[in-house]
Amino acid sequence: MPATLRLSAACVLLLAGLAAPAHADSYERLLNGGFDSGRDPWWSSQNTPSRVESGRLCADVPAGTTNPWDSMIGQNDVPLEDGQSYTLRFTASASRDVTIRTTVQLAGPPHTTPLDQRPELTATPRTFEYTATSNVSDSHGQVSFQMGGATEPYTLCLDEISLVGGVLPPGGVRDLGSPVRVNQHGYATSGPKRATIVDPGTRPLSWRLLDTRGAAVAQGRTRVHGADAMSGDHVHVADFSSVRKAGTGYTLAVGDQVSLPFDIGDDLYDDLRRDALAYFYHNRSGIPIEAAYVGDAYARPAGHLGVAPNQGDTRVPCLPGTCDHTLDVRGGWYDAGDHGKYVVNGALAAWQLMDLYERSRGQGDREGTRDGLLRIPEAGNGVPDVLDEARWEVEFLLRMQVPASGLVHHKAHDAAWTGHPTIPHLDAQPRHLYPPSTAATLNLAAAGAQCARIWKVWDRAFARRCLEAAETAWRAARAHPGLYAPPGGEGGGAYDDTDVSDEFSWAAAELYATTGKRSYLPFVTTKLTADGFSWQSTGALADLTVARLPGRFPAAMFAAARKRVLSVADGYVRDTYTQGYANPYLPADGKYVWGSASATTNSAVIMATAYDLTRGRRYREAVLESMDYLLGRNALNQSYITGYGERAGRNQHHRFWAHQIDASLPIPAPGSLAGGPNSGLQDPVAQRNLAGCAPAKCYIDDIGSWSTNEVAINWNSSLAWIAAFTDSL
Repeated sequence: MPATLRLSAACVLLLAGLAAPAHADSYERLLNGGFDSGRDPWWSSQNTPSRVESGRLCADVPAGTTNPWDSMIGQNDVPLEDGQSYTLRFTASASRDVTIRTTVQLAGPPHTTPLDQRPELTATPRTFEYTATSNVSDSHGQVSFQMGGATEPYTLCLDEISLVGGVLPPGGVRDLGSPVRVNQHGYATSGPKRATIVDPGTRPLSWRLLDTRGAAVAQGRTRVHGADAMSGDHVHVADFSSVRKAGTGYTLAVGDQVSLPFDIGDDLYDDLRRDALAYFYHNRSGIPIEAAYVGDAYARPAGHLGVAPNQGDTRVPCLPGTCDHTLDVRGGWYDAGDHGKYVVNGALAAWQLMDLYERSRGQGDREGTRDGLLRIPEAGNGVPDVLDEARWEVEFLLRMQVPASGLVHHKAHDAAWTGHPTIPHLDAQPRHLYPPSTAATLNLAAAGAQCARIWKVWDRAFARRCLEAAETAWRAARAHPGLYAPPGGEGGGAYDDTDVSDEFSWAAAELYATTGKRSYLPFVTTKLTADGFSWQSTGALADLTVARLPGRFPAAMFAAARKRVLSVADGYVRDTYTQGYANPYLPADGKYVWGSASATTNSAVIMATAYDLTRGRRYREAVLESMDYLLGRNALNQSYITGYGERAGRNQHHRFWAHQIDASLPIPAPGSLAGGPNSGLQDPVAQRNLAGCAPAKCYIDDIGSWSTNEVAINWNSSLAWIAAFTDSL
């Protein structure tokens, strides 16, 4: 066998009647084919453990399987172009003489396979090369090495894997639509109405606001903003805030460029507040999601109740070697695009829903305290629906507490990552409890204390249960202040955190607000800063609790918290208007973080709190402009909220909402917030398509881009909070 194998021309796969097109340019389509940066994004079957050895990817191939695909190594999300030529090249060896299968194919049905070959391997590394022409255009191709059917186990090693071909550059040619960027959903009648226009001109441009007949109802001149650092665009701003006439189908014209349509009205965010909250029922674990509440397309059986093929969550064991007990941890919400359930993220999301209720009650927003607001099984039980939904998660958090110690398990999830798609009730992976952490324990203390304060009006027995768990968790955290969740992991997110001073402060503030016990006050040490809050940095929530409940805290403490809220909110307002695309999120290092859309909503929560404290119009307007950003007035002309806007996302990363790869499944439900631009580009789809992107443009609406396009409960909880605030205006 020669050192390099090439298919003859007769073996090259061509579409019938078409010649292979000539092209000057071709591109490498695989990532990390030399394994210089570890194994990712290459994967291997669960029964075929793989590792990088001496710069090669080596795998232990098992015996006793039947089909070639029963043991695989592969890379997904490989772009293919119909009619274009591709050359697959790799070096391979095996610990015994074997024949394997290698393919270039679609990762999902119908598994169209432009290239399918059988290289013969020996102990001597050899280089193989095959050329074929694709008969499909798809961004979710797969390069695979299939070793199933072996009669004896052996070790396979691969190196220098390359797939070169196609004529479109990585990322293709991005069509961002009109350069006139607006809130594609609409503008509040009494609120600010501004648009951003991408144009290199240094002099003001004329704009016209057009009704559905194309008649101009207002006109004016743009303000030249100039260079926008986060997007790299040179932009103008058009201000048509003086228009107060409600209507639908407005467009904004600048020269011959016309925006997408939008509305002007008073009740624009009523549906969004409901849909953003309905997200949580859609993502409940341990209960059927019924068509009566979500429609046929989104209905599904209950997941993770121990009904085959599920192996949990009614009796979940600990990760081997960490403890010897099992817990019933049914219920709660699936955290994000996978089936994991995490205490630190869940507690923050539940806290925001309960805080939404407290804010609504304090500000006279009757919708936020209404039973029957949502289409959920609990509607009509006499309890505000937002509390019913929060309780579903709080009950799960309580189940994660170890009875003997009071500590709280950090998370529960699958032993390995499930594939796309995987409907929850079909998840066959073993589930494990991961070790307790101080952070998770304090998260339960905070959310449990808040639960006790709120629920004593609606269910005293449940309130007592919440408070007992919260105080037990506080004592356990004080006794074990250094239990940290480790980084990394398989089958679920790490959610690691090695600084829990912020969790101590937040939990102490909630416990004091509920109990009035002065012993908690010395632990309230954190202060709200421009960094805001997230699941990993919860210290700012202490100030928000103090500001929300002035009558429960010492006057000086409230005054200091109020001052900090206003100061941070003022900074966010400044950042909103110094940017060409109005956004309170302006990272100091010039890099957008994972979940940047939630950084926008969390910043808006702080500005909205400042409005509640002062009734300052500038805070209200900046919150509304934050919604403009999320709904399309941004560098990508993209609404990050499913179902809202002409160019709304449809392909968020999710195991069940997976229409992009399985047409029988739905797109994400309306009101789902995508993570948004992320300079880190941690996933292969983002790496292939967004290399060199400006920070505000590092986003792609693709189900494979989990680092830019995933959903998460703590992102949607902040969206629900802001949608309720804007609707209440």
